[in-house]
Amino acid sequence: MVATTPQLSLAINGRERLLAKDLVAFTRPADSERLGAVAVVGLGYVGLPTALVVEHAAQRVIGLDVDPARLAEIADRDVDLDDEARRTLELVLEAGRLDLTTDPATLDAADVVIICVPTPVLADRSPDLRAMRAACETVVAHARPGQTIILTSTTYVGTTRELLAGPLHARGLVPGSDVFVAFSPERIDPGNHDHRQRETPRVVGGITADCASAAAQVVSALTDSVFLVSSPEAAELTKLYENIFRAVSLALANEFADACGAFGLDAIEVTLAAGTKPYGFLAVFPGPGVGGHCIPCDPHYLLAQLRSSGTPAPLVDATMHAIEDRPRRVADRAGEVLAGDGIDLAGARVVVAGVSYKAGVRDVRESPALPLIATLLDRGADVAYHDPLVRAIRLDDGRELASVADPGSREWDLAVVQVVHPGVDHGWVRRCPRVLDATYRFDAPGTAREVV
Repeated sequence: MVATTPQLSLAINGRERLLAKDLVAFTRPADSERLGAVAVVGLGYVGLPTALVVEHAAQRVIGLDVDPARLAEIADRDVDLDDEARRTLELVLEAGRLDLTTDPATLDAADVVIICVPTPVLADRSPDLRAMRAACETVVAHARPGQTIILTSTTYVGTTRELLAGPLHARGLVPGSDVFVAFSPERIDPGNHDHRQRETPRVVGGITADCASAAAQVVSALTDSVFLVSSPEAAELTKLYENIFRAVSLALANEFADACGAFGLDAIEVTLAAGTKPYGFLAVFPGPGVGGHCIPCDPHYLLAQLRSSGTPAPLVDATMHAIEDRPRRVADRAGEVLAGDGIDLAGARVVVAGVSYKAGVRDVRESPALPLIATLLDRGADVAYHDPLVRAIRLDDGRELASVADPGSREWDLAVVQVVHPGVDHGWVRRCPRVLDATYRFDAPGTAREVV
């Protein structure tokens, strides 16, 4: 592998050429051997795609997960993957090249261990470290000399040193000589075919230089571009910065969309027009809120640390409040649209189109649709939803709803478009008397379409 010149994503174009030299690109030796046994701990939205991509470079792949139901879904091919990844899964399972197990003892045989467990937040928005701590404890307990251990889960600064390097050292395994420990944040964008793992650069920060090199050797099997930073802490904060930047941008886009509404202007038109500037602007589109396992959660890992040290972060704090409040704003607009025709939200028949957190995926983690539906129900609306990718949902308070199979067969006072899945027929929405387009981009000519 040849060293790569990074294509930096900077708002001030032109500086890339001046600053790219400040990054250290990893060059994979031409005589690199095939990876040995690779164990992937956690087979969720990050772990399973990671296992499928690393498989081509490994002698054996072990998929370890604590949930037997998840392993059964994978074995039955009942998982949320794009077509290419689904074909790969079919091939590796048929060939017996992916061992699915709940037995942590299988880690004893691994030459490489990649940790890909979820890092959610609790109800009070504090970091939920249970899965992370349990996974790291398991990996440390089964570590052996010669292993390369890579943490990829987005987490607080210092995790790699605290939960892996320190406990390994206490076991008598010295990072950098006996074992090789590093942090390389995942960069997986579910449902987006334009951002494939192989084409997405990765960052690696090792406990020592040898740790970084060993980990980069593994990560270079996942992507063609690997860049080294000085420490795992630098890599950990890099990932938090990436997601916090996205959070701030999305919160601003939603706020600016409200401003566009106040002037009677199209937020998408204004955003695209601003995006024609080749420097100093990075376009982000407004929407019904922010969901998924990253943006609504990850900034709280940094905020929790900063609060404990007394370091203020008012912009990030305000951003997360704005993101959390966005579904309530959509519910407010639903009431306003109905009131415009003399209909009270209490008792109104409202259907939500799409409840996953983004188009083309089944994932409802932190989906803004859930608090939106809860708020509408609390305000007395008769609420249902239609999403062919999500059969049923459970709200935080325990209320459950099932997807309406044929929404076109019922009469609605209002349809709220929350997400538009590709390949799904949304013709029934266009026949509704009122449409609140929370995506700002739903094509509904001839309907009484409003935006948030």
